[in-house]
Amino acid sequence: MTGIKHLKYLTGKGEFALMVRDTDLVSAALRQALADAGPDERPGLERALEIVATVETADDDQLCARWYRDRLSAAGFTGDIGSVSALKALRQSERGLSLLTAVQLQKAAVAHPE
Repeated sequence: MTGIKHLKYLTGKGEFALMVRDTDLVSAALRQALADAGPDERPGLERALEIVATVETADDDQLCARWYRDRLSAAGFTGDIGSVSALKALRQSERGLSLLTAVQLQKAAVAHPE
């Protein structure tokens, strides 16, 4: 789905997260490339289409969980994603993120293990 989707209304202050999904555009481009590809390129493009398909079917909580884990990894955090230390690392990495939002993201990550 292309576009911006409202994920969660998290506080009375109107804080929310938006997710942009352009997987249909990526899928179309990969399908076109596959149609034009030679035999040696086809396996890689077919695998890429499989990967995009898994992202297309992910729900909002799964995408939030993936983002949370990715941000922790980028911050160098290797501990328990459900810990207070994880929340601290995330909020140090993402300075504008409120505690409430960080907790909501953490809950999604714990509920949706990789």
